[in-house]
Amino acid sequence: MRALVIRHDHVTEAGLVGERLVQRGYELTLLTVVPEERHHTPAVRFDFPDTDGWDLIVSLGAPWSVYDERTVGSWIGGELALLRKAHHHGIPVLGICFGAQALTTALGGSVEAASRPEIGWVDIDTDDPALIPPGPWMQWHYDRCVPPPGAEETARNAVCTQAFRVRNSLGVQFHPEAIPDVVQSWVDCGGAEQCVRLGIDPEELVAYSRAMEPVARENAYRLVDAFLDRVACPD
Repeated sequence: MRALVIRHDHVTEAGLVGERLVQRGYELTLLTVVPEERHHTPAVRFDFPDTDGWDLIVSLGAPWSVYDERTVGSWIGGELALLRKAHHHGIPVLGICFGAQALTTALGGSVEAASRPEIGWVDIDTDDPALIPPGPWMQWHYDRCVPPPGAEETARNAVCTQAFRVRNSLGVQFHPEAIPDVVQSWVDCGGAEQCVRLGIDPEELVAYSRAMEPVARENAYRLVDAFLDRVACPD
């Protein structure tokens, strides 16, 4: 089985989600949209592949907004077309943070600024804890999804929809893939300043992320297993 993993920047990794997919028998193909040297000028040209030959598509997070034409306008249309076509052809999509926002946009929903940012480990309210454990989950976002027509919201908190399902695709606003080294990379790549503005100690956030790794791995594996067994292959 082949999984296409869309990595929007050089920092984010498939992490715990990728680990579990490999354990479940998937061969991962990782595509990086914006190279490191263009991180601060991400309006790059990128040609997304067709949907043929993929059994699963995973769209990871990104430090930009889906609706910001100044930064992602050159390539976001190609990704939305890919996700839309995959969904139409029954290829499961797992969208994570920015990836969830791309998924909801591709399927007729929208994305807007959240009432407040969420950075750190957060518990959520879930209607289906076997699919979406209550956490805590790593969060790092400023926007929120408005799920597309026909979507089932499966988890939420006071800030936003935290998970939604559309047929055999799933979008989650949090970061089940996050490993401590990735959190450290986010902090090092401009995230420290964001944390300080919000009154968060970035060093404490990284240290807590390391302490949370066993719980994060268990929750991520449970989510991936349930996604594969119940959402991607509901029959």
